[in-house]
Amino acid sequence: MFVIFILWMTIGVFLIKTEHEKAQIVMGLGVFYFSFLFMPFFIYYRYRDGKYKKYILNDEKLKNAFKNVGKD
Repeated sequence: MFVIFILWMTIGVFLIKTEHEKAQIVMGLGVFYFSFLFMPFFIYYRYRDGKYKKYILNDEKLKNAFKNVGKD
């Protein structure tokens, strides 16, 4: 999927350089492809095993972080 994105954007840059009338549409669709199709796939792939749980704040983590505040 990433290779398709790179090729698409390369073609878009080439069309912009040659001042083709559809160049802006090609680049816009490339950004659309990246942001709405590729990024959700990447986010799912990256965090599917629950690796994100260490970044979630809960009451216990907040209490541990602030229990020594003000004791100086």
